[in-house]
Amino acid sequence: QVQLVESGGGLVQPGGSLRLSCAASGSIFSNNNMGWYRQAPGKQRELVAAITSRGRIKYADSVKGRFTISRDKANTVSMEMNSLEPEDTAVYYCYFAYGTSWSAPGYWGQGTQVTVSS
Repeated sequence: QVQLVESGGGLVQPGGSLRLSCAASGSIFSNNNMGWYRQAPGKQRELVAAITSRGRIKYADSVKGRFTISRDKANTVSMEMNSLEPEDTAVYYCYFAYGTSWSAPGYWGQGTQVTVSS
């Protein structure tokens, strides 16, 4: 089992910044990948950014150049979100997956709301 605890999120004006963090604990093996999905009302959940334990990173096209994902050796993943737009409004979910080949998420965080509005 893997437990994920998220922090961050909230309300921000367009153009503003927020930082999300996710700490993983439990049965974490050395090869894994973590990241963030988001789900807006009426839309499917989509991948935002992901990073493997070896440092490979990928981003959704819609956030490239604005969001930055990172992780530390303690299995905490953070995502700095800059130049936020109303379209970024969604519930953001941290995920954990075994392996480093962008495997499907096996565990999810509880979700944190990000609202971008003036």
